[in-house]
Amino acid sequence: MTPSGLKWQRLAGLTIAMCLAAGISRAQLFRPFTDHSRALLEGNWQSCREGDGQYGERVYDGKWPGLPAFEVHMGPYHDFALFRGIQDEHRDHSAPENLLRPHTLEVQGNVAKHSWDVDGLHLEVVLAGGSREDCESWFVTLKRAETTVSH
Repeated sequence: MTPSGLKWQRLAGLTIAMCLAAGISRAQLFRPFTDHSRALLEGNWQSCREGDGQYGERVYDGKWPGLPAFEVHMGPYHDFALFRGIQDEHRDHSAPENLLRPHTLEVQGNVAKHSWDVDGLHLEVVLAGGSREDCESWFVTLKRAETTVSH
């Protein structure tokens, strides 16, 4: 086989592998944007419809100095949750232990944005543009809540 034929086969194989990897991982995709100097968690979360018709969810376990342990649930779809403590079992987002109210966001005209200040944390989510029909893409920022003291 000629050297150019081998190059073509390698390129085709690499392209197929990248497409397969992207297809497998797309429902649980979170791309961080920060080095944690500004935020505890900052990035793009994408919740996609999986093979069973349900949307993907991602759980972030937070263990930060000066804060009690917590879980942030992103998804499924446009649903979010914040729980004190960390546990292996899945938690119902409509349970009273979910500190976020509302926990399911309304999307109107392909626009949604919400922020919560709760339990020493500030969580903000914004629906990102360019979402595919079977996915919702969100910008997520989690910071320590700003405390203001007025005299």
